[in-house]
Amino acid sequence: MKVTTPASAGTMESGDILIEIESIDQRAVEVVLKSSVANEFGKQIIATIRSAVEEFGLEYAVINAVDKGALDCTIRARVAAACQRATGTDGFDWGKRA
Repeated sequence: MKVTTPASAGTMESGDILIEIESIDQRAVEVVLKSSVANEFGKQIIATIRSAVEEFGLEYAVINAVDKGALDCTIRARVAAACQRATGTDGFDWGKRA
């Protein structure tokens, strides 16, 4: 799936994460993380973002993430919402594990 328009989801509030998605020319997903807890949890946050993007089927994107202490479930929800907005899809397969 490809990004048709830049999109975002989330906030800069404590306990949340802001996810911004933009298109990229190369077939790759690049994740750029800004977080005050990157030293401790950065690898896990990036892995969660990559996993959620992969499950959605996005192949060409730059993901900018500004983390404010979000839990994995929040990260997954924000990534899914941003992916839907960026690709123009409006459905979510509730039968699949997200």
